Amino acid sequence: MVEKHKLVWLLEWWSCTECTLYTDRKNYIQYGKENAIVILNHNYEIDFLCGWDFCERFGVLGSSKVLAKKELAYVPLIGWMWYFLEIVFCKRQWTEDRKNVVQSLRNLRDYPEIFWFLIHCEGTRFTEKKHQISMQVAEAKGLPKLKYHLLPRTKGFALTVQCLRNVVFYAKLNQRRIPLEEIPEDEKGCAAWLHKLYQEKDMLQEEYFKRGSYPGTPIIPPKRPWVLVNWLFWAALLLFPLFKLVANMICNRSSLTLITFSLIIVAASVGMRWMIGMTEIEKGSSYGDNGMNQKK
Repeated sequence: MVEKHKLVWLLEWWSCTECTLYTDRKNYIQYGKENAIVILNHNYEIDFLCGWDFCERFGVLGSSKVLAKKELAYVPLIGWMWYFLEIVFCKRQWTEDRKNVVQSLRNLRDYPEIFWFLIHCEGTRFTEKKHQISMQVAEAKGLPKLKYHLLPRTKGFALTVQCLRNVVFYAKLNQRRIPLEEIPEDEKGCAAWLHKLYQEKDMLQEEYFKRGSYPGTPIIPPKRPWVLVNWLFWAALLLFPLFKLVANMICNRSSLTLITFSLIIVAASVGMRWMIGMTEIEKGSSYGDNGMNQKK
């Protein structure tokens, strides 16, 4: 939870990024007061961070969950912390994932707090190559082609709805709240519903590119001070001893100690760059580059 707060602090308070929500007031007052499945687009490196930002603004950041690729579990610090925070990991191999994902989702049924479950149904970030392959699969399956999205992977979504149906009362689609009772219970019907959902998402995206805004009243949820307080607390707790250590080393003038400390700083910087690099589209996974993946 600490890492999520730090990342949201970077977005809100360091980069001063402002996130605007397009919705109606009737739905807006319900956000943060009920469990939800949040279906996110996957076009940019910071999609997940914007999702977390809205989780924070509605007071559910600490209890937010995501469906993430297994590789992220091995990322130092962040991945390990996600594991202990009950993040649901998948290997993108359905025969292996089904049992583990079902168990993780069932654990959420007894979660004591309101939570948002964030999911990228496209399975991977949008690139022109992946989009071309995805639309070939759509054509082969007789599905409408999408301009700004990849074909959604329906099995994971259907399984999520089935496992959380009696606990999560609404799924959120962009600006709307959709009662889970409106989503078919069988996998085939759920898959058809999700394809229709992404066709609607694609039309909304096209309207955004034409008009520069989504339909509905734009609302900017107020920032909450807790991510800033959290960051200031940990910065004061950790940086003061660090500065004191550096001051002592400079006063002692120990060359070996200074060199060792410098190497640690360089290694930490390189490690941080490596973790940031994992979120860049150019260095993303090859999942979706192979047409066979789309057919699974």
